[in-house]
Amino acid sequence: MTARDVALQIAQVGFTIIAAPLIQGCIQQFEERIQRGQGPGILQPYRDLWKLFHKQIVIPETASWFFWVAPIVAFTCMMTVPMLIPVLTNFPLPLSNMGDILGGGLILTLGSFMITLAGLDTGSAYGGIGSSRSAIIGILAEPTLILVFVGITLFANSMLPFVVNHLLVAKPAVYLAPSHLFLVAAFFILLTVETDKLPIHSSTHIEVYMIEEGRILEYSGPLYGLLKWASMMKQFILYTIFCNVLTLPWFMSSTGMAVGVFGTAVAVIVKFVLVACAIVIVDTIQSRLRFYRYQEPLALSFLLAILAIISSQIG
Repeated sequence: MTARDVALQIAQVGFTIIAAPLIQGCIQQFEERIQRGQGPGILQPYRDLWKLFHKQIVIPETASWFFWVAPIVAFTCMMTVPMLIPVLTNFPLPLSNMGDILGGGLILTLGSFMITLAGLDTGSAYGGIGSSRSAIIGILAEPTLILVFVGITLFANSMLPFVVNHLLVAKPAVYLAPSHLFLVAAFFILLTVETDKLPIHSSTHIEVYMIEEGRILEYSGPLYGLLKWASMMKQFILYTIFCNVLTLPWFMSSTGMAVGVFGTAVAVIVKFVLVACAIVIVDTIQSRLRFYRYQEPLALSFLLAILAIISSQIG
């Protein structure tokens, strides 16, 4: 382990923490523009986090110690995953050997699980509704996410995401393989679910169909800020896997030089903005669905993941 490797490892985690609100700001701006509104600036998430971290914490009387621990654990989980995936470099860093792509999926699920339990901890009606809805969706979403990661593993015959990146860059013909196309389609549907863009979600706290906001409605101040920041980081991580591993594996630093890493950071932002624009367009043009129809896109994603695994084994 060299000083350069340590610096790159810190840079990957730091870049995820710092750039995650920027991607969220771009998504909010796209949504407003498509709906012919002006909307807040792309830096608004940073201002929101600044306000939250300078406010007072209000704890419900029915909350236990778990209410305090959940945001810290969720944020820590989102800080751990960038160590395992290609964020700025296309080669493994020292701590990348701590786990593989399935381990990263398990850590992501752990963070979401902690937030769900926190929503139930206070006994609040809205927290219970949000957590129960999240659990119902998670019954299909989380196994499908793991199944997609299994498909990626079988596709590249390796459990390391860096191998998939190198495979797609070295063999462009593999990019059009049925197993790869099925994985891309399945993961894209999962992105709409995991980033609160499924057409049954509501990302505000003033609508009855809220899910993610319902789970954390009892939080305030810095704890609420940690949860919002962790949610943005989870979105950033999923975008990283979708872009740097599956769809746009190019323009990654292969030497670890400062200039190359900076260029990669710019390229990553551009790639994420393009994907965010596509997701916002898909989310906007879809009609709102009743909650009980949540299983339709998830079942399609699950089926596509199964087809990807079958096609990779047949091929």
